[in-house]
Amino acid sequence: MLSEKSILITGGTGSFGKKFVETIFSRYPETERLVVYSRDELKQFEMEQDFPKKNFPQIRFFIGDVREKDRLRRALEGIDIVIHAAALKQVPTAEYNPFECIKTNVLGAQNVIEACLDAGVKKVVALSTDKAAAPINLYGATKLCSDKLFVAANNMKGKRDIKFSVVRYGNVMGSRGSVIPFFLKKRRSGVLPVTDERMTRFNITLQQGVHGAEKYSSPKSPVTASPI
Repeated sequence: MLSEKSILITGGTGSFGKKFVETIFSRYPETERLVVYSRDELKQFEMEQDFPKKNFPQIRFFIGDVREKDRLRRALEGIDIVIHAAALKQVPTAEYNPFECIKTNVLGAQNVIEACLDAGVKKVVALSTDKAAAPINLYGATKLCSDKLFVAANNMKGKRDIKFSVVRYGNVMGSRGSVIPFFLKKRRSGVLPVTDERMTRFNITLQQGVHGAEKYSSPKSPVTASPI
């Protein structure tokens, strides 16, 4: 379903993005173009060492921010499928810098929607989080707002051949900034700090997360998806 397609992933240098790119090249070597869109030039440089153009001629690295609609429009030229993984996701950082989080997670989401409508993209899959369910912090609230924007975009597409979907994940084990690498660092101290000993966590692997985005990239997939 992704063969001979042009794909763009926002936040493509993150843990999910790198695993997604690896999976696409492994399963769909006929992919026409795969654009990694992110704002960190160092992470793009490091990722380019893992996916050199001589071995992966389809890959492109685009410096840009989802806050900048004009740059998004340029990056989306000729793109069929968009995976929206860019977000500010650190809960304490969002609480201390609330509007910065809003500008990326909410206004950035709307920029992606509008740019995709303008560019003739066929399929958009936005990554969400379990923290968007009955949110108790700003990060969760911004992702809930983002989810509603993407789902509602299906009502404003007019006659355009485009579908917007949302996949809502739990904690992705081992991803950058997640609790498992934090616990591994803390194990030497003999104490693992938790919010409450009654707390439970819903966990998925990075590969499960990639599979969810891959599945809902299909033109026949539903608009929304339950947690993986």
